[in-house]
Amino acid sequence: MESGKNHRRELGQLGEKLACEWLRGIGHTILERNWRSGHLEVDIISYDAGGIHFVEVKARQESIQAPPQMSVDRQKQRNIVQAAQRFLRSGKGMPYGNHEVMFDVVAVTFEGDGHRIEWFPQAYIPLYM
Repeated sequence: MESGKNHRRELGQLGEKLACEWLRGIGHTILERNWRSGHLEVDIISYDAGGIHFVEVKARQESIQAPPQMSVDRQKQRNIVQAAQRFLRSGKGMPYGNHEVMFDVVAVTFEGDGHRIEWFPQAYIPLYM
């Protein structure tokens, strides 16, 4: 059982690394990785000319399961929004307080020896922020 947890953790870490590289490639500056406040976490916080992005990364092995981005449910969205609010109120987030805030999902699907990255900019827009 533990090996399954380790595999998922390693897959997630590799997915986040690949997502960071991909985001940098399209002009994002990575501000934070795995930013935490209490039990809340944001996988990647990045910045580009459009504003600040709070990015949830979902990594999966190719399978017949639902696409990775479908696992970012309402509760996960609420947690990320709460974490984003805390970040923006923190000393690190203060410089970005007047910028557009976006909530993105990056799905990394591992296929054989390669991978596929799909970016869902503004995947959800919280009405309660």
